[in-house]
Amino acid sequence: MKFSTKAIHCGEEPNLKEGGCGDVVVPIHLASTFARKEVDKPTGGYEYARTGNPTRDALEKRLAELENAKYGLAFASGLAAETTLALALLKKGDHVIAFEDLYGGTRRLFDCTLTNFGLEFTYVDATNPENVKGAIKSNTKLVWLETPTNPLLKLCDIYAISKTAKENSLITVVDNTFASPYLQNPLNLGADIVVHSTTKYLGGHSDVIGGAILLSDDELYNKLKFNQNAIGAVPSPFDCFLVLRGTKTLAVRMDRHNYNALKLAEYLNTHPQVEKVNYPGLKTHSQHELAKKQMSGFGGMVSFYLKESIGVGAFLGKLKLIALAESLGGVESLINQPATMTHASLTQKERDRIGITNNLLRLSVGIEDIEDLKVDLAQALQESRVDSSD
Repeated sequence: MKFSTKAIHCGEEPNLKEGGCGDVVVPIHLASTFARKEVDKPTGGYEYARTGNPTRDALEKRLAELENAKYGLAFASGLAAETTLALALLKKGDHVIAFEDLYGGTRRLFDCTLTNFGLEFTYVDATNPENVKGAIKSNTKLVWLETPTNPLLKLCDIYAISKTAKENSLITVVDNTFASPYLQNPLNLGADIVVHSTTKYLGGHSDVIGGAILLSDDELYNKLKFNQNAIGAVPSPFDCFLVLRGTKTLAVRMDRHNYNALKLAEYLNTHPQVEKVNYPGLKTHSQHELAKKQMSGFGGMVSFYLKESIGVGAFLGKLKLIALAESLGGVESLINQPATMTHASLTQKERDRIGITNNLLRLSVGIEDIEDLKVDLAQALQESRVDSSD
């Protein structure tokens, strides 16, 4: 099946067997425990909802299919997925190489929580695969990537870095949240594990929190599955239902996100009050060719720097249609200031070094009419000029 078909049908095949009711949408199984006839044989393989649940199984099957993976594991949030992954695969004294431009919550998890358990992290500019190679140490166990990154829209060469990792017996993890499986499949490019915040494009409607891990390696899966149950950071059946529903329209939504984001990136790129635009779909993006090579589209995320002639706070306050809010990937357009919102946990020095300055804004482009979005940006830019009263 092609992507759009898998996104609708996988995991929700109607049960037409005797006793089945033929429902085309998987039910929300709210039972916390499952009765059995025999003490050593759970009915249908289910015993306790933390361990397994029919609604969650449907979601995990679908997400695995969308990422061309053998296995899928769903979690209560993206950070729950990341935490479980780290605790399942790493131990005290292990070293992780990570992209320096990561979601602020991931950096906070690594630097403020996991370091307390004896894990070591080195951050590198992974736009150059040689920087990853040069950071490998005797205790390195894992390479952690985002591509495109949050919030600077930088890319990693997944194939090249995964090849280096395999040559050194390292595990490569790729956070594929920004691209979504519709635009990029890291496992096809050599990565070992894909993680998602299903809150974002997979859910798509800003009404559910969730996370996922997708992979094909049997040994790694068994470790992760054990810890999914042992740690217990699993999603509710209703949350699983919402993400399942969201994935049904992922393909059509991503097509519109792509279209709108490119149009707005082009508009902002020529605006006299905008200093720089970060979007892989622009030919001016330093990694545009890599984006074309490993992605089937450029995504719905744009970040840009305002010139000093624009008051950042005033600009954000003047927007009428685009909401000032954290998160991303919903049908509605959202904007934030990473330095004070999503990446506030980083030190000022670290933010400045990476390029997350106060005039950087991150725009999650929704699926509204493109002309309405342009008008909203245009009026806010005009009304927030420092010299607008002259």
